[in-house]
Amino acid sequence: MANPFVHVELNTNDVAKAKSFYGKLFDWKLEDIPNDAAGGTYTMIGVGEGTGGGLMKNPMPNAPSMWLAYVLVDDIEASTKKAKSLGGKVMKEVTEVMNMGWLSIIVDPTGAMLGLWKAKPRAK
Repeated sequence: MANPFVHVELNTNDVAKAKSFYGKLFDWKLEDIPNDAAGGTYTMIGVGEGTGGGLMKNPMPNAPSMWLAYVLVDDIEASTKKAKSLGGKVMKEVTEVMNMGWLSIIVDPTGAMLGLWKAKPRAK
């Protein structure tokens, strides 16, 4: 698959309640890491096998809590522009995420939100 789903993120209005719920519901490893962009802390979700993710305080005021999937792309700038040219809307322009990579968030013509992700090359 050329563009796999690589990360699933919960943007929640109650981080503590979400961590308690999912920590008891599933056998996930929840690891807090400092992140100013995520309101101070970002919680990585380790699922073992399969696509992992994270959870953070919802950065969109008055928006409901929601899960957002991210798709891996080779060129984040080009993919974001292409989505817009195909009738999508860019909700968040290309943004660097710590030392990990870059993301953008788009909405397709049907109203569905999707994240795009480009990982930084790993040091050898």
